[in-house]
Amino acid sequence: MRTWTRKLALTTLTLLASACAQALEPRSLLLSADRVWTGEGKPHAGWAVLVVDGRVKEVGPESAIGAPPDAERVALPGKTLIPGLIDLHSHVLLHPYNETTWDDQVIKEQVEYRTLLAGKHAVDTLQAGFTTLRDLGTEGANYADVGIKRAIEGGVVAGPRLLIATRAIVATFSYGPAERSYRPDMEIPYGAQQATGVDEVTKAVREQSAHGADWIKFYADYRTGVDGTSRPTFTLEEMKAIVAASHVSGRKVAAHASTDAAIRLAVLAGADTIEHGYGASEATFRLMKERGTAYVPTLTAPEAIGEYFQKHVRGGTPTPAMVEAARAFQLARKLGVVIGNGSDVGVFTHGTNARELEWMVRLGMTPTEALRAATVVAAGILGKGKELGQLAPGALADVVAVEGDPTADITALRKVGFVMKGGKVYRRP
Repeated sequence: MRTWTRKLALTTLTLLASACAQALEPRSLLLSADRVWTGEGKPHAGWAVLVVDGRVKEVGPESAIGAPPDAERVALPGKTLIPGLIDLHSHVLLHPYNETTWDDQVIKEQVEYRTLLAGKHAVDTLQAGFTTLRDLGTEGANYADVGIKRAIEGGVVAGPRLLIATRAIVATFSYGPAERSYRPDMEIPYGAQQATGVDEVTKAVREQSAHGADWIKFYADYRTGVDGTSRPTFTLEEMKAIVAASHVSGRKVAAHASTDAAIRLAVLAGADTIEHGYGASEATFRLMKERGTAYVPTLTAPEAIGEYFQKHVRGGTPTPAMVEAARAFQLARKLGVVIGNGSDVGVFTHGTNARELEWMVRLGMTPTEALRAATVVAAGILGKGKELGQLAPGALADVVAVEGDPTADITALRKVGFVMKGGKVYRRP
């Protein structure tokens, strides 16, 4: 039997076994470990988490928890229980650019292939302890994220809880694949939905919402300058129309923006989050704090791009883009801007999302601050603070166990030994 056939058979059996295990999942589980970090304060030694019907029922000293007699008891010695992690900026339909360039993924890879590959990405992400993703754009794969989300929710494939942005919105002729790179008579697929003017951007929001978008994402700037530099693409009036059409429907808005001018326009327009934000000035970050606009810094993306295309060696001298990203992150933290964890995973390998948290700590956050950015703070940005990002009675039972204590050493997140999402166990020691 060929190697790929054996691998396919093994994967199929694994998925079937996982599905059977989920079907037999007990209603009550008592999870105990060396310590429990609830999302607040310090870890508690000797605590346990009682899960009943997919939600956290009790959290506290194991001796004080009244577990039902039929509860399954899961002991995780040497580990710390934490809330399921959240990545606010992912692309499950992309894979690293050193494997296939972004243009080639959009132009040459079939949407069907990309969708199936995204299923593997989802599995890898969940196994790494990330139980919720905000996925910010299909990058030319139309509404494939709607189907991926449905497959995960229906138990067809294992994966994190997805909040999706579908196609994303860009100003007409202001995204990729860039027209200047190809013959002008070629019809090439585009990486997002193009729109011009208040009427078109409003229609795009409504179309994406009707297809299943949980969030609306727009590109406030892109590399449209004469010399290829990033420039604002939408006017303030167009951005305000995007935000207004989204907010009236109950949807929040994420703005891709790397230049100070575009970031400021997006904040003034009412965007809920700024993605990347590398070029933000102190004045703009102060405006973000004043308006309550959250910042998602995606620190790992410039590192990965540097490795692929600029001969950067991880741990070596940072590239100019990495320096700019670090400056922005440290300034935002100093000024008290709300910072949520978002990595731009897809640019780099799925399942290694925790690299972003290591960057946050490297640039000044304490491990606990970084963990909060990926749990309590991220859940608040999503508007789901009561259900996600914490181990507290009533919250969804997203529980992860890692070796050691991540509040002391953030690299403990690399050593995931147990994963539960919504009360279902997807990884055991």
